[in-house]
Amino acid sequence: MNKKNHFRIEKDSLGEIKVPEDKLYGAQTQRAVENFPISGLRPRPSFIWPLAAIKLAAARVNAGLGLLPKPISEAIQEASIEIMRGTWDDHFVVDPYQAGAGTSHHMNINEVTASLANRILEKTNSNYRTHPNDHVNMAQSTNDVIPTAIRLGCLWRLDELDNVLQKTVASLQEKSIEFDTVVKSGRTHLQDAVPIRLGQEFGAYASAVAHDRIQILQASEGLCRLGIGGTAAGTGLNAHPEYAHRMVSELSNITGKSLMLSENLFESMQSMSDLTTFSSALRTCALTFTRIANDFRLLSSGPASGLDEIHLPAVQPGSSIMPGKVNPVMAEMLNMVMIQVTAMDHAVGMAAAAGQLELNVMMPLIGYNLFEMMHIMISGITAFTDRCISGLKANPDRCRYWLERNTILVTALNPIIGYQAGAKLAQEARRLEMSILDIAALQIEEGTLKKLDGSPVAIEEIKTALGSVDAMTRGGLLL
Repeated sequence: MNKKNHFRIEKDSLGEIKVPEDKLYGAQTQRAVENFPISGLRPRPSFIWPLAAIKLAAARVNAGLGLLPKPISEAIQEASIEIMRGTWDDHFVVDPYQAGAGTSHHMNINEVTASLANRILEKTNSNYRTHPNDHVNMAQSTNDVIPTAIRLGCLWRLDELDNVLQKTVASLQEKSIEFDTVVKSGRTHLQDAVPIRLGQEFGAYASAVAHDRIQILQASEGLCRLGIGGTAAGTGLNAHPEYAHRMVSELSNITGKSLMLSENLFESMQSMSDLTTFSSALRTCALTFTRIANDFRLLSSGPASGLDEIHLPAVQPGSSIMPGKVNPVMAEMLNMVMIQVTAMDHAVGMAAAAGQLELNVMMPLIGYNLFEMMHIMISGITAFTDRCISGLKANPDRCRYWLERNTILVTALNPIIGYQAGAKLAQEARRLEMSILDIAALQIEEGTLKKLDGSPVAIEEIKTALGSVDAMTRGGLLL
């Protein structure tokens, strides 16, 4: 019989329960597995790692305060480091949709850590044994551990997200330089507008992502404010007076982040505002990428019946029935990713608002969504940058084709003939399907086109104004 089909009997305050023999967790985790078979989802490493880091720090601090026997402390530390390396990820099994506050997540790490620590102690023939509550959880509560772990988990992947955004900004900036000589029709309201450069369009995309990146970094500063040491409800019950400050110092060393102790531990149990601020910054960035992906789809539309001003890399066939069809799949993927991020931010906000009195019990949902938001943003933006932005090409001929048919070029004549006369000129050009230059020449010949002061207009003045399209696109402080 396979070992996976064997069980051992574990006990907790509710009595006995069968736990699979090959699992490191204990009774409380097993109850959560049985009680919450909701989504089949499990914690990401970005949640497991900070939980283990907190246990590592607590073992060091409590031993330093003379509260935890040295052999048990060392065993917990060794076990925590193994967990942080990802060695035991398969033993973290609690669904994110579970009992409030994350007690089941918390007992999962306590029980796995204790089991590993006991294995380590057994190898040394030690008489000590590690208890998940009394030792691994010493001076801690779900109330302060879970919000601290969520903050540290977001910070754990922050550099990765930041590097991805910087790479995307650089790729868009490269395209803005590459496309600087391509003059095209601008469009507002999806209607023809004054000429711009394709490089200016891409330079604006780069600037938008760069700005959102800064907002994310600014929002992340609040995540460094920890409520660890608040234990139950922020009271600090069962924790040494020096415990909280020592924990923040130890966690700063472990994570390499400049962490600080919350100025009000009660607030850190009640309020999720730092997390919602960070989530909102992620959502803002997601909205920017949604817009950019939509623009890519529009600019590459066609090719025969659309704008066709840029060519996206062909990464896979686009139809099961239409031969030769290629779709903007990377932009479509990014749209779906960012729509999901936006929806998750809404869930974070609703969960944060659902906090009551001394505790927000919706923290597992907040943590799950934040970690998932960061994960799919990192993966989605990386794929979009590598497989779409980096390989896209401009179509200068098509850009020129649309520009030559753009009657809004008449805007350049406003200083000469005025707005009203320009509007009539554009309307007539569209009606007769003529260029602005040709219709202006016709009206000058007929004597119907005048300057603002009523004097005749010379065709050379019109040609000079319209012929300087290159100069017309040098605005915007881009170059």
